[in-house]
Amino acid sequence: MKIKGIIFDINGTLIDIHTDEGHEEIYRAISHFLAYQGIHTHRGEVRDEYFRLMDEQRRERQEGHPEFDAVKLWRDFLKRKLGPAPGVPRTKLEAMPLFLAEMYRGLSLYRLQLYPEVRTVLDELAQRYQLAVVSDGQSVWAHPEMRAVGIASYFRPIIISSDYGYRKPDRRLFEAALKGLGLKPDKVIFVGNDMYHDVLGAKRAGLKTVFFSSNQGRKHLDGVEPDYIIYQFIEIKKALEFFERP
Repeated sequence: MKIKGIIFDINGTLIDIHTDEGHEEIYRAISHFLAYQGIHTHRGEVRDEYFRLMDEQRRERQEGHPEFDAVKLWRDFLKRKLGPAPGVPRTKLEAMPLFLAEMYRGLSLYRLQLYPEVRTVLDELAQRYQLAVVSDGQSVWAHPEMRAVGIASYFRPIIISSDYGYRKPDRRLFEAALKGLGLKPDKVIFVGNDMYHDVLGAKRAGLKTVFFSSNQGRKHLDGVEPDYIIYQFIEIKKALEFFERP
C-alpha cells in the first residue's frame, strides 16, 4: 500500500485531555460573570439551560449522529435571557457568545497535554505524508487547544464536527478530509482511539485504520477490528512499515 496521507483524531489520540462539564464551579463562575453584565441567573439555571439548548440543537439537526454548536448555544442563551431589549452594548453582546464558549471550556479543563513523542513523530511524518485531522468536538475549542500544545500547523485540513452538524462515525467527515487532502481512500490511513467513532467511521469511508489504545475511548466493538493496533504513539512508525510492506 502506497500511503500518501494520514488522518488523525485529536483528543485521546494526539492530545491527552481531561474535562469535567459537571463541575458546579463552571456554572457559578458563568452566572457571576453574567450578573456583572446585568444578566441575573442562578448557576443551576445556567447549567440546566446549557444542556437543554444542547439537546434542542441536536434534535433540530435531524442527523443520525448530531453535533451541537457551542457558540450558537450561548447566543441563543443570551437571546432568551435578555429578550428584545438587551440593555447590553451591541459590540459586547456580539462578542459574548464566543467568549462564553471559551470560558466554559477553560473552566471545565483539568488536563491538556500531548501524548509522549507526538511532536517528534509528527515532525518525521510531515516530511513524508500529508497530514489532516477529523475530530468530534467544537472548533471554537479544538483550534486554540491545538495551538496551545503546538500542533495546529501540522494539519490541513482540520475537520471538526461542530462545523458540519454531525459527528463520527458519519463517513461524511472522513470524506471531507479526503477531499481536502485531494487523495483517494486507498492512499490514506486513519489513526484514532475509539472503536466506534474512529475505527468504524473510517472503515465506512474505505480507510485503513490504526487503533491507538490510549487512556481514552472505546476499546471494543462487536464486529469491528482495526487493521493495526498501537499502545504508544511512537509505534505509528511501525504501523506505517506494516502497511507499506511490499
